[in-house]
Amino acid sequence: MTPLRYHFTRPLARVLSVFTGPRIVYGWRNADGGFQPHSRVSTHTCFEGLEGLTLQDHVFVGHFNRIDGSNGLLIEEGVQVTNYVSVLSHSSHRSVRVMGRRYLGDPQPVGYVRRSTRVGAYSFLGPHSVIAPGSQIGKGVIVQAYSFVSGEVPDFAIVGPTAHGRPAEVLGDTRELDRTLLQRHPELHAVYAQWAGKDHLRRALQGQATA
Repeated sequence: MTPLRYHFTRPLARVLSVFTGPRIVYGWRNADGGFQPHSRVSTHTCFEGLEGLTLQDHVFVGHFNRIDGSNGLLIEEGVQVTNYVSVLSHSSHRSVRVMGRRYLGDPQPVGYVRRSTRVGAYSFLGPHSVIAPGSQIGKGVIVQAYSFVSGEVPDFAIVGPTAHGRPAEVLGDTRELDRTLLQRHPELHAVYAQWAGKDHLRRALQGQATA
């Protein structure tokens, strides 16, 4: 989709979606003017702090998500955000609890969290997951459904909750999942290596993912 077509199509799709339901629209323009023609974004996802949000190309953002760029959010190439996901760069719940009625209107609330967040290339965020402010998610990561992610997640990790209400933990490695397909389709090796790196391609093919 060209930038001009995006300029007219996306607002129209949002208006029509009131009557027709959620729609996925091709094309995304960042606050700096950069246009991502292959990114696909739902008309029914809530975006906050657009001035601090950067979406790279080939990103998919599904329905009913909350994407918060108020304190800096980078979503790198090829990331998939499914449905009912919150990706945050601020948090106010501690401030509200300790300040009560004094919270409203205070320019510097006690306990207010402002941290930039990053989701690495070709990562997958499962439904109903929450990415806490300041999280740094590596590339090629799978965040399983109903996960709460805080802090750093290494490249190619599979993370998920081990018990209800517990923060997500590393459970596996996506290069293990990719091995069979990469062995079966050598024509994809160059494409995989382009974003993952040649060493990670080698580890996936040879079963040395954790080395």
